This record gives sequence, structure tokens and C-alpha cells, in this order.
Amino acid sequence: MFIEKFLPTARKRMCCIEADSALLQAARLLERAHDMLLVRDAKGRLVGALTKTDAVRQIGNCTGSSCMVPVNEAMTRDLITLTPEGLLKDAWETMKKHGLKNIPVVDADRKPLGVLNARDILQNLWQEVQQEEDLLFNYVMNVGYR
Repeated sequence: MFIEKFLPTARKRMCCIEADSALLQAARLLERAHDMLLVRDAKGRLVGALTKTDAVRQIGNCTGSSCMVPVNEAMTRDLITLTPEGLLKDAWETMKKHGLKNIPVVDADRKPLGVLNARDILQNLWQEVQQEEDLLFNYVMNVGYR
């Protein structure tokens, strides 16, 4: 299955924030059901990601006005991303190889399209395996071929 077919699910997990937004604003978004925020520049391109770990590390070390830093000072800049043209099984291999729980999907202009989650990918891949197993079983048992 192509990642493109999985984009409706990936869009539900996506939450974006501007790079110059206050870290405290990002922390409030992360508090509500988001594991990661996609950080965009003024043109809407993905420039980084902010996880709960990134926010806690920055806020845990801040004092006074340093607590008001923008998101771009705490975000992760070197991201591994996917495109909609890729295969879901390849996305899983990439996540496994790099130990990722979530991975952003971007278009050719690096504009975010969604966030793939490992659990969602595994459930989908498992369903594909089950369907193939059922088809093979029916073929061997000559069910539906009379």
C-alpha cells in the first residue's frame, strides 16, 4: 500500500506550529494528545519537529526570560521524512531502522501532509498479511473457485 492512501489517517495526527511561536504555546499543544509538532517556516515548509522530550528538556533548563524562547531553539532540525509516493512497508522499515515512533510525510515542497505513527502502520500491515493469508487459504481449499 502506498503512503498516499494512508494520508487521511496521517492528517489526523498532524499538528503544526510556526518556528517563531513561543515554546510555552507549543507545550500546551503537546499536552493535549499530540506526541510531536511539525514546525513550519513562514512559507509553510517543514523545518523541524518538536517532541514532548524536546519541550521538557528546554523548559526544564530555563530561568526567567529564557523560558520564552521560540520553538526553533528547542526543535529537532534533522528530520527523516517520507513522501506520499513511498510504500507503507518501507515507511515501517525506516521507522524501525531509526527507532522512530512517528514520521512526517511531506510533499515535494517540504510542506507537511501528515504524521505516520508506528502503531497505525503495523495495524495496516497486519491486516494486509491477514487478507493474503485468507486468500491463500481459500485458494488451497478451493473455496470460491467452483
